[in-house]
Amino acid sequence: MLHGIDVSSHNPSYETEGLDFVIVKATEGRSYINPYRARQAAHARRAGCVVGFYHFLHGRKGLSLARITAQARYFVEHCGAERGDILALDWETDPKGRLATSAQKDKFLREVTRLRPDHRLILYVNRDLWTRKSTTDYKADGLWIADYRKAGHPLIHDEWCFHQYTSEPLDKNVAHFKNHAALKKWASRA
Repeated sequence: MLHGIDVSSHNPSYETEGLDFVIVKATEGRSYINPYRARQAAHARRAGCVVGFYHFLHGRKGLSLARITAQARYFVEHCGAERGDILALDWETDPKGRLATSAQKDKFLREVTRLRPDHRLILYVNRDLWTRKSTTDYKADGLWIADYRKAGHPLIHDEWCFHQYTSEPLDKNVAHFKNHAALKKWASRA
């Protein structure tokens, strides 16, 4: 198992010792950009980590797919991804209890894939949402599952690439790749 973390503006600095990858929150909706994203990514690159960027999707029943498309464009225009970086969609309930529909999730993933076909794109989702509320199994290039239990053992039957297993003291993840070189090769679509 490979080890990594995901960070947001709540973690402006972090240690990289023992990490193979770092996934940085880049954007949210169509107006938020993490002010530390470039610095956080540069720190991970200097340490030799594979870098990823994620977008927190704003959605709800009745929101037009055009607005979802606009969020996908906003993400790829502002995340700062370089060749070989992983892109990710964070699909979960927002602080107000709203959740993008499965169709909105799929639209975002398809639009980012269209806009950035040279990047791997994964779906971040918690186990409950993935197993009980998703009406499609579409996850682009892979699944990043949040299930707080033993690292590498999420309670799902689906194949996964990344597993977020704790948020204490920060979001820790493992990746299901043979070694760092295999992850780097996969991320670069080699």
